[in-house]
Amino acid sequence: MWRHAGQLWRVARPWGRSGGWAAASAAPVGAGWGWGLGLTDAVPVHWAEGGLQALQAATGLPWWGSIVCASVALRTALTLPLAAHQGVVVAKLENLRPEIENLAKHLRYEVAVFGKQQGWSEKVSRFHFKKNLRRIISELYVRDNCHPFKVSLLMWVQIPVWFCVSIALRNYSVGAVDSEVQEQFCSGGILWFTDLTVPDSTWILPVALGLLNLLIVEIFSFRNHELSRFQKLATILGRGMCVVMIPIAATVPSSMALYWLSSSFMGLLHNLLLLSPTFRQLCHIPKTKSCSDTPYRDIVSAFYARRFLK
Repeated sequence: MWRHAGQLWRVARPWGRSGGWAAASAAPVGAGWGWGLGLTDAVPVHWAEGGLQALQAATGLPWWGSIVCASVALRTALTLPLAAHQGVVVAKLENLRPEIENLAKHLRYEVAVFGKQQGWSEKVSRFHFKKNLRRIISELYVRDNCHPFKVSLLMWVQIPVWFCVSIALRNYSVGAVDSEVQEQFCSGGILWFTDLTVPDSTWILPVALGLLNLLIVEIFSFRNHELSRFQKLATILGRGMCVVMIPIAATVPSSMALYWLSSSFMGLLHNLLLLSPTFRQLCHIPKTKSCSDTPYRDIVSAFYARRFLK
């Protein structure tokens, strides 16, 4: 990847063609769910309502079964392919890191040599180094089609879908859309939550949701033997959100808590599936240094080492 001076970097031009200065670099109880009320009549929410009703009519399942099927279908058909694509991008970014470090090393040398020839100060040399390094990294992202923004694509799809389905279930539970469906919800549950329109008074669904989400967060932390500062903060924040979700889930209709629980369960299964070397190969996810041939055994070993060998 070595290029001679003048090819790897460029000097910033302080004046544009126009002569001006150009910068060288440039979650309710029934109808009282406040933020849900503003989205009740949103078009995507109506799409979610129609989809839920169509699924229930097509399967003939009771509403609790239709809600579980909806979460399985959405997670498998929509978010799993996006998660696999996210895995491809993350792997490419990881594999790019050594190349970027090597180019940065050569760039620093070239800028230092040229800077001495031009009599640049340390501040000016640092400015040109950072500007050209950003350009080089952007070119590598384009070359490998792995811009970091693509990593967030899953979030931009999954969260709105989750909100829309949640609000659709809330609308059905309080009779804001169809009173007939609300009546079906009243007897459409199972086990201890037979009435899907009221919160789970036993707190079994909320606590199960919190524990399941906590398990997902912990598996993420166990996958990385050495967490960066950002990853440590994200793990702490994730744990806090798991705790906060418990009282929230205890105040919403059981239909919503059931959807959240089944969606998180599918998320856990998909996260484990994406660790499988065979599945990663099927999804054409590039192999990286951090990949393991025994990911599940490594997670168990990391859990044991962190909890019992401190």
